[in-house]
Amino acid sequence: MTEDSAQSFWTVAPGRGELRREPLPPLREGEVRVRALYSGVSRCTETLVFRGEVPPSEYRRMRAPFQQGELPGPVKYGYISVGKVEAGAGEAAQALVGRTVFCLHPHQDVYIVPAGAVVPLPDGVPAARAVLAANMETAVNALWDAAPAVGDRIAVVGGGVLGALAGWLCARVPGTSVHLVDIDPRRAALAAALGMGFSLPAQAVAGCDLVIHASGSGEGLRTALALAGDEATVTDLSWYGTREVTLPLGQDFHVRRLVLRSSQVGRLPPARQARWDYRRRMELALSLLVHEALDALISDEAAFADLPALMSRLAHAPDGALCLRIRYS
Repeated sequence: MTEDSAQSFWTVAPGRGELRREPLPPLREGEVRVRALYSGVSRCTETLVFRGEVPPSEYRRMRAPFQQGELPGPVKYGYISVGKVEAGAGEAAQALVGRTVFCLHPHQDVYIVPAGAVVPLPDGVPAARAVLAANMETAVNALWDAAPAVGDRIAVVGGGVLGALAGWLCARVPGTSVHLVDIDPRRAALAAALGMGFSLPAQAVAGCDLVIHASGSGEGLRTALALAGDEATVTDLSWYGTREVTLPLGQDFHVRRLVLRSSQVGRLPPARQARWDYRRRMELALSLLVHEALDALISDEAAFADLPALMSRLAHAPDGALCLRIRYS
């Protein structure tokens, strides 16, 4: 590959992706050129985009920072890239040369972005683990919304990457008892590695002070409501795209005064907006990735050249997979 071209992954039609060669513009003042080391597949959002299941009403809000093309496609979509800055134009950009950085960029082997769009990895965070940064950022925002308290009994329904990270953060609040609830018994080993208990839905203990839902399914959300104690809150992290979800809001939902609230990483919670911005939140998320136990969330690694075929399989047979890490040569 020459320095004036790059290769990137595009969703060209629902369920079909390809690698495309594209020109790279020359560096301009204040920009850096990043050579990708790893990228990651966001299991919920990217698979919905790949399958063409984003509702038209959300096309604008779903736009990724460096997206090219428009939903439903053809579109270059993604926001998990870790690479090394190999060139910069201007004093601030040149200061980043040689640094390993995280960027909210689609899957691409080399790219040019403003210097302010990359966040250097903290000491102790390896590039291979930093692909969890976007999910950790979402989990941080989720905990701000869910507000776990000292001593809470907490259930996290859905043992994917986001649910597991949210549960791991909850388990670090003093005195909490956190159980990961999932239909896959293989998630028990993941829960143990991250310091949580584990239950299948039929075995999970109800009466929780807080329930976090991240299964991506209506059945999981119904389980979450059933596990909530009186006056408790269920915080829903899942996004369902074009699918509709039916909930039992009759029965005892009102008499138990349950609260069902959404959490979404695209907006800082109101209580944080005066003091926090998106960069500070990302810096926090990256700093939390120093813990080696989080490597348990990366279940697969594949070469960038194999991404089109892998996305097709992942979008239609996702069971058992956690974070898919893409490796660049």
